[in-house]
Amino acid sequence: PRVLEALCDLHDAISPSLFTSKWFCLWWTMKLWFIYAFLHLMQKALIHGTNCRHQHLSPDEVIHGSYIEPAHVMKKRSLDQKLRIKLFYGPSVYELDQEKFDLIHNNIFPQAVQYWEKALRVRKTQGVIKLHRKCEKNQVFFRKGVPYPYCRNSCESETKCGEIVIPEEHLDVCRVCDSFGENCQVMPHADKPGVERGIKDADFVFYVTALESERCRKGMTVAYAAHCQQEGSLDRPIAGHANLCPSGISTRPQELRGILSTVKHELLHALGFSVSLYAYFRDKDGEPLTPRAENGRPITNNLIQAGEWSDKIIQKVTRKSWKVAGGLISREVSMIVTPRVKEEVRRHFNCSLLEGAELENQGHDGTAVTHWEKRVFENEAMTGTHTQNAVYSRITFALMEDTGWYLPDYSLADDLKWGKGLGCDFAMRSCRDWMDIRQAKNLPINPYCEEVKREPLRTKCTDDHRAVAICNLVQHSGVLPEGYRNFRQLVGVDQNKITHYGGSVVLADYCSYLQEFTWKNNGKEVRGSHCHFPENNPGVEKNFALEKYGNGSRCFPHVDRAWEERSCHKEGRRWGHWGSGCYEYRCAGGFLHIIVDNRTFTCYHAGQELQVHLYSEDWLHYGGIICPDCRSVCQTEDMECIGWKYQVYPEHPWDSLPCGCSYPVSSVMVVLVGGILGRLIL
Repeated sequence: PRVLEALCDLHDAISPSLFTSKWFCLWWTMKLWFIYAFLHLMQKALIHGTNCRHQHLSPDEVIHGSYIEPAHVMKKRSLDQKLRIKLFYGPSVYELDQEKFDLIHNNIFPQAVQYWEKALRVRKTQGVIKLHRKCEKNQVFFRKGVPYPYCRNSCESETKCGEIVIPEEHLDVCRVCDSFGENCQVMPHADKPGVERGIKDADFVFYVTALESERCRKGMTVAYAAHCQQEGSLDRPIAGHANLCPSGISTRPQELRGILSTVKHELLHALGFSVSLYAYFRDKDGEPLTPRAENGRPITNNLIQAGEWSDKIIQKVTRKSWKVAGGLISREVSMIVTPRVKEEVRRHFNCSLLEGAELENQGHDGTAVTHWEKRVFENEAMTGTHTQNAVYSRITFALMEDTGWYLPDYSLADDLKWGKGLGCDFAMRSCRDWMDIRQAKNLPINPYCEEVKREPLRTKCTDDHRAVAICNLVQHSGVLPEGYRNFRQLVGVDQNKITHYGGSVVLADYCSYLQEFTWKNNGKEVRGSHCHFPENNPGVEKNFALEKYGNGSRCFPHVDRAWEERSCHKEGRRWGHWGSGCYEYRCAGGFLHIIVDNRTFTCYHAGQELQVHLYSEDWLHYGGIICPDCRSVCQTEDMECIGWKYQVYPEHPWDSLPCGCSYPVSSVMVVLVGGILGRLIL
């Protein structure tokens, strides 16, 4: 305050007048200071995603040959037994604080396990799972006619699965031979009285830890998982591990959906969707798709530290005319080409020419080739980073069927909207090519976008109207690689900087698209932008557009002007951020009805502007909402939409200020969300 007073003294001395007096200056300066302080606390929008760092174990770390039943017996059985997964927690899980433990134990893991138990069926087994012990220096013998593996000289004192030591009672006995493979015997051991060796009533054993490991500190990693043992008859994984990063576990309700999807994702890596398991895939008759060496395993590819798979599973395809901003280049992609995957991916995109499902070509060893390509499958849960509304599609279910180990229940697969029915141009060409093709036909470039993310924010709706979204086109710190430069020019961007611009999701080949986001305040997440969650409702003081988030809400676009709030007793506010919002809705009588602050507005045709002029919480809120096509929102509501363009529409609610003046004399403050200082309009 003293500094402000000194500045105003100087101002008064230089330019004395009625309107520039010291006291008038102090009044306005303090007012500006208050506005700055208010804006400093305003939330910023953050486009985010959680990364998967699936780091498979090397061939030497995975134990093969755990015996359950003979191969000739297993092959004859149908895939008709519901998958049974047994969970075992390591000590670190019990050391989590009570709230996080309850979340993991009572909510996240039970739901994830139940989902895959319902979704996948396996061949029925009669025996119990007895995991094999780790051999000293990984030296193993297989004796002709004997299904059990033997260790050379001795077994290790402990056997691990990931970061956890496998309990003694889960392990088979220690079988050893001498260094010549002779004098084979079962080593004496002491079983606990009354404890039977092995894991009963299980097809897969999943060990869980909660350690803040080195991998947890890399990027936005919430969890990681891998398998650690395979049975000896058909190579199916029978044991795996997952580590949850304690720092990545949030107990906020709006975060639970993302954490659950992440755990389901990691569990699926351990069950079959892994670079370390492709070479073990089998056909529907149980025969290997990849040739085997004398030891019964595929040849190891030392570069990737995994089995060398055959071209019946993955093929490399060259796109010779891949369009980027600088012209045409050649691009090589890896595709899963197994029968069911090929069938499902062709159906999804409506493209009979598609060779298979494209795999990710970017990221670390734990991302490339072991996930679906982000550009092609965006919110499919088995892409390398979760960005929004993750779904497990029929394409992922098809991959699990093509392992030869599972039969999925396709009725439980989620509907993947991204790219659905968009044809070969979308599935087989670059995003730059797709945008050019659409613009040449004067068609929308959805699902891509070209609006640079900048302040003040201009939000939109996702194509399914389930979330408020922004175009994730941003300026990167450096020049993008030539093969990922997707823009020749952008509105408001200097041509000298155009090579710095691309989508914020690197794995999506820097293609920009509409994406959900999170509001943050001082680095802490405040709320998300998905309409489904009541926790995402803005506070009363910031709910300028009278939004309502909840199970019965969808996103609707605003008219192209700022929302205003006016009051009888307070200075008016004009909000610099607008574009879309979440509102309750009903589908009835052939029309879409949008509910704003418990008042109903009826949409009679697409593009109709609903003028909102409602009094709530001591403010008159003034703005507008644009009606979407009724079918885009009500198609799942079992209602046939009627579209009429009336000359005169029935009246909608219209409030006035109780003081009798629609536009009071008080000034209007422009509020810009995102920490940009507003300006005063008299």
